Amino acid sequence: MNLIRRRLNDHEPESFAPGNNTREAAVAVILRDVLLRGNGHDTEMLFIKRSEKKGDPWSGHMAFPGGHRDPVDTDLKAAAIRETFEEIGLDLSHADYLGPLDQQRAMPRGRPLNMLIAPHVFELAGDPDFSANYEVDEVVWTSLKPMVTGECHDTETKLMAGKPTIFNGYRLERGHFVWGLTYRMVKSFFSMLDPAWEPPAEL
Repeated sequence: MNLIRRRLNDHEPESFAPGNNTREAAVAVILRDVLLRGNGHDTEMLFIKRSEKKGDPWSGHMAFPGGHRDPVDTDLKAAAIRETFEEIGLDLSHADYLGPLDQQRAMPRGRPLNMLIAPHVFELAGDPDFSANYEVDEVVWTSLKPMVTGECHDTETKLMAGKPTIFNGYRLERGHFVWGLTYRMVKSFFSMLDPAWEPPAEL
């Protein structure tokens, strides 16, 4: 975790200047250190599985908690904190804030949207309880190591405009597949840690 702190402290995230009609959103990239059986520590990352919802371009996807910025939010970090509390009942206002990652453009199903997403990284201690709302089916902790090394890198075929398309992603312990926008954010996180890092080649 010390490496993550140092890298984020030095990181100058890429950001986009929003236009008049640009929608802004933010997500919380939540990390924790866990003690392994025997010796050593591991770092875990939190994902949610979004509920199935007709018309939602991210229906059923693995994602980070978060959502659109509201007028009550002073900035995108505040939006990530508020949305995380609403979605999974986790209060990040007193968590250790580590910093922002590169902002991303939303491209659901390959269609660019006038929308930017700002990931913000937080560190938690312990094993908090969650209270997921109707937007979330599951909350999942997973080890960073198999993603960094490419051990859990996988592909999955999905329909894109009616055509079967192969997507790269990470296969988590319970079979969940992290792909698309969230996969891009995870890759951005790893590139921040090590500029020489490259994602695994397609399988």
